[in-house]
Amino acid sequence: MDVASTEGLEGLTIGHLASALGVSKAGLFAHFGSKEALQLATVEAARGIYFSAIVEPALGAAEGLPRLRRLCEAWLDYVEQETFRGGCFFASASAEFDSRPGKVRDLVAQTMREWLDFLESAIADAVRLGHVRKDVDPAQLAFELNALEMAGNWAKQLLLDHAAIKRARIAVLNRLEAITLVR
Repeated sequence: MDVASTEGLEGLTIGHLASALGVSKAGLFAHFGSKEALQLATVEAARGIYFSAIVEPALGAAEGLPRLRRLCEAWLDYVEQETFRGGCFFASASAEFDSRPGKVRDLVAQTMREWLDFLESAIADAVRLGHVRKDVDPAQLAFELNALEMAGNWAKQLLLDHAAIKRARIAVLNRLEAITLVR
């Protein structure tokens, strides 16, 4: 996963992985069977880490605005703590596979759809509970929050901006503050 986060899923080969792990290429090939199977297994493993690092901590927060805030904080923590050397695994994989049809793209897209759906659901709960304004469109706000977080990852990784995650936190908090009814 770490190799794929920096070199891309296309850079992840059975030969490269076998060399990095100090095992035989034949043995690794027998386990995965193809480069695509290796890529899919890598995405699945990263997906587990993604949801355990972001969604699971948020489930411990109270429903509504506390959970929504925790989701956003956990996503930024995931990038800030450098869970993967290349930043957000799914930001990288999304850019790499967004226009490539196939199973790997489909799994990356499914994972990102599930993330946005979970974020949207937390926003809808915050609206229902009266924590945020009733005119908030959960899908729109989920898009905006995700965009702010992804921009923080982008600036941190590409521009080596060490303040990017702090800026993203401020932007997310400002966006949430603008719609919050309860303090």
